[in-house]
Amino acid sequence: MLHGGLVSIQAIIEELKPSERKVAEFILAHPEEVVKLSVQKLAELSGVSEATIIRLTRSLNMKGFQELKLRIAGDLNKQTTMGSYQEIMMEGSVDSIMQAVSWNNIQSIQDTLSVLSGDEVTRAVEALANARKIDVYGVGASAVIAADIRQKFSRINLWCEAYSDFHAQLTSAVTLSVRDVAFGISYSGQTEDIIQTLTEAKQQGATIITLTKFGPSPVAELADIKLFTSSVEKSIRSGAMASRMAQLNVIDILFITMVSKQQDEVIPLLEKTRLAVSRNKRS
Repeated sequence: MLHGGLVSIQAIIEELKPSERKVAEFILAHPEEVVKLSVQKLAELSGVSEATIIRLTRSLNMKGFQELKLRIAGDLNKQTTMGSYQEIMMEGSVDSIMQAVSWNNIQSIQDTLSVLSGDEVTRAVEALANARKIDVYGVGASAVIAADIRQKFSRINLWCEAYSDFHAQLTSAVTLSVRDVAFGISYSGQTEDIIQTLTEAKQQGATIITLTKFGPSPVAELADIKLFTSSVEKSIRSGAMASRMAQLNVIDILFITMVSKQQDEVIPLLEKTRLAVSRNKRS
């Protein structure tokens, strides 16, 4: 059963227009009731037009109100607990910190599965596998994700470079072509360096893949292929860690999908790199 309707609404509610936010808040407050309503009745109860509800479903990357209801029903069937990220209390015990950090990471990965499109993952894998070159861009914490991509893809003999410095990013972007992929990572989707770099890469004809939090953003707007993670709670202490784990999980999904589609060529390469590292371990 489809799920992820409530998670998707929570992820973008702050960015919605007032009328769309009004119906979104009604849905979050009355999910059990909404799955039984027609679009006309929901419009009446929430005080908005039917067109507003349709616009909301488009903002959620859904095909219509029926899909939204199916996803909400799936959430209810799974007894999904919304807003369940735990605040990490610095004065807490070691056990409480262990539990809170681990729970937030798990929750972020589970919520990301609700907003990550299998179709977009498939398109991303095809573009990456066929690219002449893959340039990955990330700043700050996103640079860690970019480095992880470079390390993984290099193991299967893909030409992949990762750039965290803005000038290096721009320099690489202007050398790309229609045969290449530019992969931009920005959890917020607002990182100015990534926006400028991807804009340049797009002008060169490169295929643009982005990894951002769910919802509209300047970075995602530039993408040919959009990959999303869930939008976690606002706390800096717990949010930055949980979002990073969700991003790494998406990269693992891409990597394993690529390996699964090219096992005969890729598995021997992975084994060769493993053996090379094991033979040259330093004490």
